[in-house]
Amino acid sequence: MEETIEDPPTSAVLLDHCHFSQVIFNSVEKFYVPGGDITCYYTLTQHFIPRRKDWIGIFRVGWKTTREYYTFMWVTLPVDLNSKSPKQQEVQFKAYYLPKDDEYYQFCYVDQDGVVRGASIPFQFCPENEEDILVVTTQGEVEEIEQHNEELCRENEQLKDSCVSLQKQNADMHARLQKKQEELETLKSINKKLEQTMKEQKDCWETELLQLKEQNQKMSSENEKMGVRVDQLQAQLSTQEKEIEKLVQGVQDKAEQLEDLKKENGQLFLSLTEQREHRKELERTVEEMKQKETTAAKKEQELTDQNFDLSKRLSENKIICNVLQKEKERMEEENGLLKMENSALLSSVGQNDDFLLHQAPASNQGGARQNPGLVYGNPYSGIQESPAPSLLSIKKCPTCKSDFPDDLFDHTLEQHMQPHSLNCPICDKAFPAKEKQIFEDHVLCHTL
Repeated sequence: MEETIEDPPTSAVLLDHCHFSQVIFNSVEKFYVPGGDITCYYTLTQHFIPRRKDWIGIFRVGWKTTREYYTFMWVTLPVDLNSKSPKQQEVQFKAYYLPKDDEYYQFCYVDQDGVVRGASIPFQFCPENEEDILVVTTQGEVEEIEQHNEELCRENEQLKDSCVSLQKQNADMHARLQKKQEELETLKSINKKLEQTMKEQKDCWETELLQLKEQNQKMSSENEKMGVRVDQLQAQLSTQEKEIEKLVQGVQDKAEQLEDLKKENGQLFLSLTEQREHRKELERTVEEMKQKETTAAKKEQELTDQNFDLSKRLSENKIICNVLQKEKERMEEENGLLKMENSALLSSVGQNDDFLLHQAPASNQGGARQNPGLVYGNPYSGIQESPAPSLLSIKKCPTCKSDFPDDLFDHTLEQHMQPHSLNCPICDKAFPAKEKQIFEDHVLCHTL
């Protein structure tokens, strides 16, 4: 990009005086990914001869003069300038010098006189669209899209006004051309009349000259008297010859004016053809803008529907969360009651253990007294008598392995086990507390 140190030649020439059909841009994408170099392909028509100071610039759509370029690159001259076939060329723009916004831009070929010779279709610099990405549009972005649509509508109106102005200029040119043609026909008629008059006067002069010669021969004696008349006639003849020369010169001038008018007519016809092509390009641009506007409206509707569905699901999740929160509070209250009951039972179990420990030594002493002859007591006495620990059986919680007396009511054990399980508030299905994620997925399935 070192070539862009020197400013390119520009001018204040408006769009109406530019020729967009002499350079054609090929393979122009609708979107270019930011951060990468882009290559611009273009074709030089056989009626256009490039020069050393020609350049290609990137202009924001809506530009008025060539001074409004964003960045530019000098063009490379073709090897064979004399070839009449179209010449395919290319130029590369570096990523560092490209625009960073998502506005619409276009390539324009500008010659060394600052006149635009070709323009491409509009394009944007934005990342590639991925179908798997969900795009969430904020209200600000929607307002920007609407503002952009309004700007496009205003630009469309301006293009329509420009088209009407071009049509009016075309009509004016056609009227001028018709007027010039009428003037030309009038000049031709006048020229024809002058030629007829000149011919008649020439015949008359020749006849009069013959008569004078006859009179000169017949009236040689009256030569002196007729000398003055001859001089007068010669002077009159000289004056008439000068007038004839003037008329001939006027006819030549009119013929040159006719040639100039023919050339001007040809130029006007070429300009009219270019304006028609430009008008077609503008109509295509307007159609593309309408299609983009329709696509943006559809996307906005889809985002609105998605937002509504998400809001609905959020409300349902809030309801489920409130139900679960109430269930959690109820379970915490029941858990507190169970803890209090468990503490009471544990204290009761401790008292029973103390009681059994006091009763066991007494029974052993009685057995020793009954069998004094045995040093270690009767070995078969324990088989007939039930052991002391069997007086109290123990129940265990299958989840936390806590001990409970056998005489404890079953509903008390169930109340103890409730905090260890999760019950669905809709279908009453129970889940272990460690499977909390499975429980939440199960509850969420009821809301879908």
